[in-house]
Amino acid sequence: MADDIEAKPANATPGAVLFVCGMNAIRSPMAEVIARSILPPGTYIASAGVRPGERDPFVDVVLNEIGLDLGGRQPQTLDELEDDYFDVIVTLAPEGHHRALELTRGNAVEVIYWPTPDPTVATGTRERILDAYREVRDMLKQRISSGKGWSRAPSAM
Repeated sequence: MADDIEAKPANATPGAVLFVCGMNAIRSPMAEVIARSILPPGTYIASAGVRPGERDPFVDVVLNEIGLDLGGRQPQTLDELEDDYFDVIVTLAPEGHHRALELTRGNAVEVIYWPTPDPTVATGTRERILDAYREVRDMLKQRISSGKGWSRAPSAM
């Protein structure tokens, strides 16, 4: 089965994707909603955090700017996930990456790290803080829509 994974082109869209960050409050839910708007119908997409978090209102604002929203979705931890089979786990924060590697040790799931800044470290005016969230949103949207990065396999440069 591992040969099947390696034979998949580096830009092939996975059938089931999990996005993981620290608290499932900003980066991973943003990635989940953006991926749902871009990836083919039928792609299973979920997100979770390493530890419990609270919904971040700035995420709602920046997603609304591009016509998306979280709906009634609330942050969830990896332990709360109903499904645990994914083709790819995309981690967006170091703690999420380490935890995903621990959970998948011995499994044939691919864990990929997409370093993504934490917008909560932004200071200043509301607009400056929103700009930090927009930067994360736009980075995730570009990465997901490019169709690249779904595999650690070397891709053509």
